Amino acid sequence: MEFKSKKKLKFGDMLVEQGVISEQQLKLALSEQKSSGKKIGQTLLELGFLDEHQILEFQAQQLNLQIFDFEATEINPQHVQLLNESLAKRYRALVVNKVDNIATVVMSDPSDIFAIDELQTALGCTIQPIIAKDSVIIEAIDRFYGHGEGSLSSIAIELESELGFEEEQEIVLDDEVDDDDNINAPVVRLIQSIFEDAIKSRASDIHIEPDENVLRIRRRVDGTLQEQIMKEKRVAPALVMRLKIMSSLDISEKRKPQDGRFQMTASRKTFDVRISTLPTQHGESVVMRILDQSALKLDLKQIGMPPDILRRFELFIARPHGIVLVTGPTGSGKTTTLYSALSSLNAPGVKIITAEDPVEFRLPRIQQVQVNEKVGLTFAGVLRSALRQDPDVVLVGEIRDKETSEIALKAAMTGHLVLSSLHTNDAISSAIRLVDMGAPAYMVAGSVTAVIAQRLVRKTCDRCIQPYTLSAEEKTWLKIIAGNRPVDFTAANFQEGTGCNHCNKTGHYGRVGVYEILEMTRPLADRLRREDISGFAREALNSPDYETLAMAALRYALQGIISPREVFRLASSLEDHVIDDEPTAEPTPADQPTTKHSAS
Repeated sequence: MEFKSKKKLKFGDMLVEQGVISEQQLKLALSEQKSSGKKIGQTLLELGFLDEHQILEFQAQQLNLQIFDFEATEINPQHVQLLNESLAKRYRALVVNKVDNIATVVMSDPSDIFAIDELQTALGCTIQPIIAKDSVIIEAIDRFYGHGEGSLSSIAIELESELGFEEEQEIVLDDEVDDDDNINAPVVRLIQSIFEDAIKSRASDIHIEPDENVLRIRRRVDGTLQEQIMKEKRVAPALVMRLKIMSSLDISEKRKPQDGRFQMTASRKTFDVRISTLPTQHGESVVMRILDQSALKLDLKQIGMPPDILRRFELFIARPHGIVLVTGPTGSGKTTTLYSALSSLNAPGVKIITAEDPVEFRLPRIQQVQVNEKVGLTFAGVLRSALRQDPDVVLVGEIRDKETSEIALKAAMTGHLVLSSLHTNDAISSAIRLVDMGAPAYMVAGSVTAVIAQRLVRKTCDRCIQPYTLSAEEKTWLKIIAGNRPVDFTAANFQEGTGCNHCNKTGHYGRVGVYEILEMTRPLADRLRREDISGFAREALNSPDYETLAMAALRYALQGIISPREVFRLASSLEDHVIDDEPTAEPTPADQPTTKHSAS
């Protein structure tokens, strides 16, 4: 794009001359700028007159600069570290290369001459600026500075120095001491940094684990733990004690496990944090679950169910009575599915009561009860009392025993819709598990409407994706998973991620749900009433409306959404009965266990 005028124009005037914004819009933006003090580009962006890409393009042309492509360029972390983190964040600047006495620096505003001067002084060399989007630079700064061991270790070293205690010495942190106190400040900043890094890396859990000589901090990202090792092991007691204070736990009790909850603000958002402590050989281990109320998708249409599964699930929860079970191991997304179902049912004319352990997210209009077995408030007890509160819908967080299962089954038979979860591997196992618990088979057959099983599988990173070629063994394995389902492997688009900065070298970024749904049809109910477990499983597998979790994952792999290795990983965790009728001597991919299945 060439400018119509060769004279030097201000950024706003240039946009008007090019017809991108009107004179009136510029005047409004300049008026807003006077009160806010922000730059004209940011003001135009916030007013919605321009998008970030348009601003970037015009700035690059005005300054005759190249636009930096983060995705196409491999950045050396050693070059990045030439500039300290505070200056990088202050001026939105990242050193991406340095040759002799010239440093190439990506900036969001290369026209800031004061920033250029300070950066040149800090680096001790000449700067060659390149422009990039502000949001992309911030993301890169977080990636290169925030997730390394250096920032946490530096605070930990400061904390060790400030505390000045020997390994066996008792630490005393007063609950009344202000956060700015010389002793507490490093602890507070260390915890803040741990949470900032966890939020930026999209972690769901934080593990703090003291070992014999090191302190391990692990984050669960996309279902997989990522480890960071700190040599400053002696800060662990102070760190754990501060977390106990924040969650109102007993700081003098170190011999028993404790559970609590607190709120934490990180990356300009406030989160609920569920904490659990456990005494171990080398000190107390802490696990924290990050609960982001704003990220909870309370719309069934947004949680990622395939359209056919979603349509059937909505029909099941729309019925006035019966049990709908959601099943899967810990971390499979059951809570999201159940809360989304409650949200779709939540209306002024519907009374909903829940029994949960714990109450993870708070929902308006719904009566949520926290189970507390220490005082006798069990799932069965809450459910029994809830049925006297005239509910239309009851959620039982988990069916764990015979008593709870029988009360839930009776509630479903007497005109209530019951939603609940089980920790089983697949939909077929769930109905059988209720019978194994001691619930009468005829009650299970007459009350259970449907079972939906789910897993979360890791999506392939779209920044480092490349074609994946199956080996002969892998092709055979996938054909066994497909069974008699029609699958066109010649049209498959198998992909995998090679690992890049965006996905932290894992090849995966984000997760997607895979689902299987089992409707309790008359033939299935008849099999269950006769307690014909093998016949029940065969009947379910032969049902035209039933598709296994492994097959659902295979469909994603065929589209290139997940890698074939994710399908193999999921298939190896399923129950034996799911493919009991298949040949027993199938080849196994080299990276899979030699046994046909392993316990989940």
